[in-house]
Amino acid sequence: MHDLEEIIDQTSKGLNVAEIRSKFPVLDQEVNGKPLAYFDNAATTQKPQEVLDALNEYYENHNSNIHRGAHTLAGRATDLFEKTRSSVRAFINAPSVEEVIFTKGTTDGINLVASTFGKTYIGAGDEVIISTMEHHSNIVPWQMLCETNKAVLKIIPVSDTGELDLQAYEELLSERTKLVAVVHASNALGTINPIKKMIQLAHDRGARFLVDGAQSLAHLDVDVQDLDCDFLTFSAHKLYGPTGVGVLYGKRELLEAMPPYQGGGEMIREVTFAKTTYNDIPYKFEAGTPNIADVVAFDAALAFIRSIGKKRIQEQENQLLAHAVELCSQINGFIPVGTAREKVSVMSFTIRNMHPFDVGMMLDAAGIAVRTGHHCTQPLMDRFGLEGTVRASFAVYNTNEEIDRLYESLVRIAKRKN
Repeated sequence: MHDLEEIIDQTSKGLNVAEIRSKFPVLDQEVNGKPLAYFDNAATTQKPQEVLDALNEYYENHNSNIHRGAHTLAGRATDLFEKTRSSVRAFINAPSVEEVIFTKGTTDGINLVASTFGKTYIGAGDEVIISTMEHHSNIVPWQMLCETNKAVLKIIPVSDTGELDLQAYEELLSERTKLVAVVHASNALGTINPIKKMIQLAHDRGARFLVDGAQSLAHLDVDVQDLDCDFLTFSAHKLYGPTGVGVLYGKRELLEAMPPYQGGGEMIREVTFAKTTYNDIPYKFEAGTPNIADVVAFDAALAFIRSIGKKRIQEQENQLLAHAVELCSQINGFIPVGTAREKVSVMSFTIRNMHPFDVGMMLDAAGIAVRTGHHCTQPLMDRFGLEGTVRASFAVYNTNEEIDRLYESLVRIAKRKN
């Protein structure tokens, strides 16, 4: 196995995908007697050996609680933890490490903003705007907030191709709009939304903007300063990193003005029974012992991504998506769902006269892993009049040969009903 820097085959036109795949032990197995083809990357990506090694290295050599210990192991653990924070800062081009908060995941980050910024600054009659294509984690927290604070939730409609109606969005914005929270890339359709333009329109009305980056950070270059977003949330496990770790980026002035999310250790400066004073950011929002080992291992995942480069990753994934769409569109009964012009590597579809779950089970029998159902986007499925879809989502380690197997299996499946 070569070093990360040797992943890119300089003698070829693209990536050495075989070399990349060799770094993912989980891919080298059979499922139901067939080689595994893993196309459920929008749910979670697999983890390279470097991430697995980083987890073991931490527990074998450095395990300790962080920030408050005077002994050597505590110092090592703290340095490794904060090194990841610095890597995340660079990854999204945040102005400072203090604006990078570790969470349990994208959902946790959204709930943090709803419970702090939302409850403080969004009141009766104020408005929050989300879109029809949001994941439930970017719907339910705002419903709960609006119900509690008597605010109004407004919804951006989606076109038949799976693109947001920007004219309708502009018409929804008003002087009562306090926050817009929109997904950068749809987990169910793959649509890439014009977030930068949407942020500018919101700011023109004095509103703040939260970007759900759960699906975009693995595929697209995201620069929070260029976007000028007020908040950005994402998860490590969709970036080749461990589960149970996420990031909330927030502008310093907002984070400093927001109340704490939870109370406990680390988020305090001084505690008496009369009064507690809170710690500086980011620690004000990181109560208790964090998920230290997985945060440390996340740094290895970010290094893996850097070693290949987002541009090369995106080129590989775009090629895979184009290959899949070209092949599968020839299948009798194949119905694509979400045909936006700009997409990440997600192909969502149904097979005429077949339930998505049945299609998924048949594909699993062939060793092909896809996601079926409503993808935690029930309002979006309702918009298209569907109970759910089959979703094949591609990552840098997938191959054209795997997609050929998907096509061949779908041809056999579709023949049963069409």
